[in-house]
Amino acid sequence: MPEPARDHGPRSFTAIVNPAAGGSASASSLITLARLLREAGADVAVEYSRGLEHAAGVARTAAGTGRVVLGVGGDGMVGCVGGALAGPDAGPDTVFGIVPGGRGNDFARQLGIPSDPEELAKLLLEGEPRAVDAIEANGTPVLGSVYAGVDAVANDNANRTRLLRGSAAYYFGALRAIITWRPADYLITVDGESYSRQGYTVVAANSGYYGFGKHIAPDARVDDGLLDVILIRQAPKKLFFSVMRELEDGSHVRRPEVEVMRGREVRIELAGPPGRRLPYGADGELPGVLPVTARVMPGALRVLAP
Repeated sequence: MPEPARDHGPRSFTAIVNPAAGGSASASSLITLARLLREAGADVAVEYSRGLEHAAGVARTAAGTGRVVLGVGGDGMVGCVGGALAGPDAGPDTVFGIVPGGRGNDFARQLGIPSDPEELAKLLLEGEPRAVDAIEANGTPVLGSVYAGVDAVANDNANRTRLLRGSAAYYFGALRAIITWRPADYLITVDGESYSRQGYTVVAANSGYYGFGKHIAPDARVDDGLLDVILIRQAPKKLFFSVMRELEDGSHVRRPEVEVMRGREVRIELAGPPGRRLPYGADGELPGVLPVTARVMPGALRVLAP
């Protein structure tokens, strides 16, 4: 729930920008937004990220001086900056804002963050912080989801593709991942209860969206203290393509090949023959390989959201 309104002067903002996200449209949107905020009397500083670690450090420093920290870019930058401000090390007055500037903007979509600069400026100037959950994934805070399967392999393929950029690289990476996929043997432990499954992917979701607007967990909430665990079990690849199409509206969860669980702590491991390595993804980044333990961090982040 949003916090009670209180009197305060114009806010001060530090916008942390991923210069590679969104192209010229993102830059234009930020310029317009910054102008609107300044015209309203707000102080706005802009910092360009030299990498995720640099962005996290800038975020903590700015928050420590009482400034509202804005993550500008896609889910990787938003997850990095928001994650740096989540949890017990954040001060009680730490406030985070999101400026959607990437291709996916999945966490912003879940929260209902407007993309129109005038609507967004009003929210950032006048909105009250709302407490939302985050995820601790192998000790690192992330915001949207942790996933391990064909989706993470597709992400890895896209990162390795040098001849293509942007969405073309992602679609090529996804197609290659699906064509070459062989079933993964998962051991999934949800709040201490273990399940052996064979399938395409396991997603531990705080936010309902991932992968550029796919509604992977349509019943997920960012303020319920739970993770929605979505398992897409092994099926013929023709059927898997049908499931992928249904991710757009979330209707895939009605299929018998899709299993939904909920819990506060989720561990995902590979249980098959030794030697296979499978990456896991988090907010569009690839922090490592399985196993991964994802724990919900209830109310860990105060964000300006409807």
